[in-house]
Amino acid sequence: MNPNELQLRQRRLLTRSTELRMQLRSNLHSLQRPAARADQVTAGMLWLYQHPQWPAGALALLLVLKPKRALIWAGKLWWLWKSARVLRHWRAILLAYLS
Repeated sequence: MNPNELQLRQRRLLTRSTELRMQLRSNLHSLQRPAARADQVTAGMLWLYQHPQWPAGALALLLVLKPKRALIWAGKLWWLWKSARVLRHWRAILLAYLS
């Protein structure tokens, strides 16, 4: 390749690089809101783990004020918790199998 061809190739590559950078910026911009929501959920879960007295107090208050409804919800939450544990276990097995 002569110097003119190399210079032309370099300009094309730089142009393509700029186009790809702009496309990536556009794609990442569309993911900004879902990522922010996921960060909020993560922060909320972290807060709940650090302050377990508040959900426990709310549950105790609900149990005192509406015992039947509290027991119904306790059963649903227990099922949800068990299901989440099973799914975590399956995910761990799947990840171990795939890696």
